[in-house]
Order: sequence, then structure tokens, then C-alpha cells
Amino acid sequence: MLARLKQTARDLDLPFGDRKMTFNSRLAQELGKWAEQMGKGDAFHDAVFRAYFADGHNIADINILTDISASVGLDPEEARETIASRAFKEAVDIDWTRSYESRVTAVPTFVMNGATLVGAQTFDALVNFVRENNVRRRP
Repeated sequence: MLARLKQTARDLDLPFGDRKMTFNSRLAQELGKWAEQMGKGDAFHDAVFRAYFADGHNIADINILTDISASVGLDPEEARETIASRAFKEAVDIDWTRSYESRVTAVPTFVMNGATLVGAQTFDALVNFVRENNVRRRP
């Protein structure tokens, strides 16, 4: 699985380092909800992706998460407080429940008209998926 993931990253020109460990992303997900609320969601998610997949950082580590927050212009102390209070635990629980109910078992998963496409995909694969599901371009 890891070899396939590395090859997909290479094919898509995505950063992917030699990770030796897998780390729990739960706190990063909760902090991501906070970052979205602060208008920095995309930057935070991109930074977490790079930290985890390219640099091999432990995104379950609060210090790593606060450093990532600071790197995208968020207050690291506010990030630490957000993690400590678990302010976005329920929001992530709702996301997880919805994913479970939709039979999503991997990220990313694209769902359209009951059909699914799992994993990082090429642009052509996404275009084909959209076409196969009869999605029409907006006028």
C-alpha cells in the first residue's frame, strides 16, 4: 500500500517523504476545524499534509500542531487552547459519523450518485468520474 501511495504521489508531483511511522490525525482534524473558522483552513490543511506526508512529523504532537498553526499565521497559544479544550471534538465526531454512514474508509474518497472513487487520483480520472456520473458543466 505504501509503495502505491508513493508512486501516486510521484505521478501527481505531490510531496511524499520516507515516513516510518503512522500518527493519529484526530487532533489535527479538530484543529483544522478551528483553522477553517479562522479563515486559514486551506493553508492549515496544506501545511499538515506537508508536515505528515513529506516531512514525517508526528501530527498527534501538540507542539507540532501549534508550530504548523503559527506557520500559517494562526496564534499558537490559541491553537494550544483549542486543542486542550477539545472545542471541535463534536464537529469532527459528526464528520466521522457521516463518513462511516457513507462507507468512506479512506481519504480522499469522492462520492457521486452512489459511486465512489477512492484515493489520490489524476485529473483525468476525476474528469472521467464526473462524466461517468452525468455531471454537466454549468452554463
